[in-house]
Amino acid sequence: MRKPDPGYQIGKGKAEELAGLAKELHAEKVIFDNAVKPVQAYNLATLTGVEVIDRFQLILEIFAQRASGSEAKLQIELAKLRYELPRAREKVKLARMGEQPGFLGFGRYEVDLYYESVRRRISHIRDGLKRLERKRRLHRARRHELGFSLISLAGYTNAGKSTLFNALAEEEVPVDPGLFTTLSTKTRAVELSKRRILLTDTVGFIDRLPLTLIEAFHSTLEETIFADLILLIVDVSEPQEEIDRKLTCCLETIQQIGAGGIPIVTALNKVDLLSENEAQRKVKALKEKMPNPVPISALQKTNLTALKQEITNHLEKYVQASLSLPATAEAQSFLSWLFRRADVLNVKYTGDVVDLVFEAVPRFADKVRGQAERLGGTVKS
Repeated sequence: MRKPDPGYQIGKGKAEELAGLAKELHAEKVIFDNAVKPVQAYNLATLTGVEVIDRFQLILEIFAQRASGSEAKLQIELAKLRYELPRAREKVKLARMGEQPGFLGFGRYEVDLYYESVRRRISHIRDGLKRLERKRRLHRARRHELGFSLISLAGYTNAGKSTLFNALAEEEVPVDPGLFTTLSTKTRAVELSKRRILLTDTVGFIDRLPLTLIEAFHSTLEETIFADLILLIVDVSEPQEEIDRKLTCCLETIQQIGAGGIPIVTALNKVDLLSENEAQRKVKALKEKMPNPVPISALQKTNLTALKQEITNHLEKYVQASLSLPATAEAQSFLSWLFRRADVLNVKYTGDVVDLVFEAVPRFADKVRGQAERLGGTVKS
């Protein structure tokens, strides 16, 4: 309700109260919901005898515990160093005055040398992430070339994205009641209404996610930007005000990362935790707020057929085409390739000619046309 105290963030009297409380509770750490400057953290650590961190540092700690893939670890380190860089000189100077929890080891550094080492490490990590990004771009181009539609799961952390991913892809990716179980993207092929699509599980959103973290995880979130459809998962077992807050956060984040123009289907998850009347009431109240809502239970696999149908309704429509090819060895190889990537409705061999009818997205049908004509065949759509 007032301006932050420059020395302690809170007033000196309140800081002394905090020190007493930390001692009484045998606290290991003090966490502030708002940003804390190095000098404030240092003074509070001196007074309380424990490390003092802010919300951003807490999120980083949770991310660091959850990270398993090399890319996620690099992204977290980048976010940490970018947070550290503008504070590096002040942190080293404070540590020289006497090391406190959270400032241990900094006193041995030369101020400018430490600042430069942070800058060099940031540059090195960015180069590494760019290489991984190029690799992902090639994979994405390859998927696009093969005609697969890409669906990206999105939602607030702990809404049940990984559980739904497992249910749709028949996979066993880690599921945990804690925050940020998924920090790296996972993509699997899934069949929906006789269509082969690619389903991607991504990092969960969180309210007031710092811009530094959004930028660090941009390459991971890119899978959402280039999706054909976003499957937004919302936990409807929570109180209405929580649902509204988290939905607003998700929709704003989707806009923020540049994915606002992509079609969205909303999975109203965890209806199994509600009574039938309560579930109906919540679904009715949310219909006007959410794009294309479908009530489901990912854990119990309830109403997944309706969800799949809703997803299919919003994907690019298939076109039907007929193909005629001379029955050569090269043509047989091409037909095997086509069977794996399109929905083949009918195939007939007449003498030295193969006639085939298939369905696919328009861009893939055009690719098939080019390949067929190169082999001396024709395609009619």
